[in-house]
Amino acid sequence: MDMAYLYLLLTLLIGALFGYLVYKIKVPGGLLVGAIVGAALLNICFGAAYMPNQTKLLVQIIAGAFIGCSMEKSDVKRLPKIIKPTIIMISALLILNLAAGVLIHLSSPLDLVTSFMSVVPGGISDTPIIAAVMGADAAKVAVMQIVRQVLGIGVFPLLIRTYDDRRNKLEEDGYREAYTEKRQKSKTKSWQALVCTLIVAAIFGLIGNKTGIPAGAFVFSIVSVLILKLLFDFAYMPKNLKKFAQILSGCYLGSTIVMSDILDLRYLLLPLFIIIIGYMANCFITGIILSKTCGFTRKEAMLITTPAGASDMALISSDMGVENTDVIILQILRAVIVMTFFPQIISLILHFFG
Repeated sequence: MDMAYLYLLLTLLIGALFGYLVYKIKVPGGLLVGAIVGAALLNICFGAAYMPNQTKLLVQIIAGAFIGCSMEKSDVKRLPKIIKPTIIMISALLILNLAAGVLIHLSSPLDLVTSFMSVVPGGISDTPIIAAVMGADAAKVAVMQIVRQVLGIGVFPLLIRTYDDRRNKLEEDGYREAYTEKRQKSKTKSWQALVCTLIVAAIFGLIGNKTGIPAGAFVFSIVSVLILKLLFDFAYMPKNLKKFAQILSGCYLGSTIVMSDILDLRYLLLPLFIIIIGYMANCFITGIILSKTCGFTRKEAMLITTPAGASDMALISSDMGVENTDVIILQILRAVIVMTFFPQIISLILHFFG
């Protein structure tokens, strides 16, 4: 057997094993985190980690298909009513992304593209791969994206609950809990729909990869599957495939890490502080704006601005007694819009000022 194939199988095996172990102890993004650690240890200790460059393309296509599948027809019907909060949310995130990115670049050794991509409020498995495609230091981006995800899942909801409870005690007007009807999810879950989704995502992902557009494979797979889902309701991606993509992404990122990258982690303390303060400020300031102008309760508005995944927010919102479906729809819109357009905006800025 060719040594490259042997190293590939070994990397996947170690990455999957570490990913599974970290996932089982319920670490946010555990599959990705564990796979990165496993592949990195294999590479640093034995120099035996290997993942082909095509891995980036495969992960982009799978991740894009998942984001495309996340929207529902019932979500589209809600769009006219949530255009205003969507614009406010995305505008605030873009301002935060650019301002924090510049600040990180000026205050640390990180290059501009790595600084910008570290703050992008996208998926923790998607964003580092897109960063790698754009020439950023993907390993450092992954570390900061993981911290953002941990904050979004483990810290922000607790802060929001504490702040909201305290404010409620100070206010005499009482407190209302907004409510919207539940999302109507597609029931299409056949293997035929899965095959069709993968074929469409692969074809358009490959076309997008040839266009020269930054993260073109990712963008084209999102849009193509989104059209397939909303127009024909014949798109489906099982959760296990997403887990596979997270392990692939983690193995690729881990295989690029060498000892100097570990030593360079000391330079990430200040960038991480900037990201934490930035997202915390965005959560409360934008949350207040959404609450005052869009009819959301204070708790709903701050949950909308929390930097976590849509699936995570569905569970967190339910645990916190929030039944407003628009919170979840806005999180899904954030994922679709941010991952489709933010890399393009960053690429334009780099083209003119980089």
